[in-house]
Amino acid sequence: MEHYLDNAATTRVCAEAAEAAVHAMTEVYGNPSSTHTLGRAANQLLTKARKQVSDALGCRPEELVFTSCGSESDNWAILYGAESMKRRGNHVISSAVEHDAVRKSLDLLESRGFEVTRLVPDRDGKITPEDVVNALRPDTILVSLMMVNNETGCVTDIAAIAKALKKAGSQALLHTDAVQSFLKVPFSAKNLGADMISISGHKIHAPKGIGALYIKNGLKIKPFIVGGSQENARRAGTEAMPQIAAFGAACEVSAAHMQENISRMLSLRTLALETLQRELPELVAIGGGAPHILSVSLPGWRSEVLMNVLETKEVYVSKSSACKKGGRSHVLEAMGIDSKVIDGALRISFSRFTTEEDILALCAALKEAHDTLAHR
Repeated sequence: MEHYLDNAATTRVCAEAAEAAVHAMTEVYGNPSSTHTLGRAANQLLTKARKQVSDALGCRPEELVFTSCGSESDNWAILYGAESMKRRGNHVISSAVEHDAVRKSLDLLESRGFEVTRLVPDRDGKITPEDVVNALRPDTILVSLMMVNNETGCVTDIAAIAKALKKAGSQALLHTDAVQSFLKVPFSAKNLGADMISISGHKIHAPKGIGALYIKNGLKIKPFIVGGSQENARRAGTEAMPQIAAFGAACEVSAAHMQENISRMLSLRTLALETLQRELPELVAIGGGAPHILSVSLPGWRSEVLMNVLETKEVYVSKSSACKKGGRSHVLEAMGIDSKVIDGALRISFSRFTTEEDILALCAALKEAHDTLAHR
């Protein structure tokens, strides 16, 4: 029996999202920009999905632009957010533990003459409002920090950072990569205080290939993709209606049961950690905070070897972000974690479909892998 525990990488598409996608592909298949009956029906579906997602995010529908993924949203927010403010300065603040979609956007900004300060977290992976304020300069124009770290689950208090920026009188725009926090950690765009928020569908049981960027009303940034006048002239290209409809459906069902899902995942996370620490006393827990991500390590062991053994038991976890494709974790290195701990790190991540049986299978398989390898 399969035990999938890599939900921070991607999630299984829920039935509601799959049904919505099929309906859009086979029944409401017109182009939303067409003015005939099928086009108007597609446009109505687009409007419905935008409201479903915006309701889940806690923003106005017109503040939400559909993108192809969280990475596109991050790229757009950072590259063109900085571009929109360049007359006021050229300094950007971020951190050393961001997703590669952010890190490589920052690299590109530097190649264009912007200065980037990458804050180093503490050993728990935290970036505090004080860290941000201490790094502020008169020419700081953008702050970009992820809300939940995709490898450790560490939570950054974006609302507190927004308040700190306002109190300091900073002109800087605030962007947050909320891909791992959307519908996993309670927040709303209205109360968060960020100017731009990136989210993604495939982390919440929608298909891959759909994301969104929240752009606060009044903020003007150039389109990332130019051409037609779709998305209120903010992102060109015919809307991916099957993915968008599925995203809306997934948001609606996830938002309706969010507190229940969070409690369930937190309970399973606690069960996993307590069981593993009891069975494997040398196990190290890394970071933490979000209910759906558990980062642990068996120092002295290679995570690839452990993952291979787990896979023979049909237990699926990862060692870091899926985008790294096996590369060493820059997140754990930035946190100052010992190299032996990094080399033995595993990321276990949950969803609303995760069961207690999955957790017990993981713990038994990891204990067996440890004991078997120890006697070789």
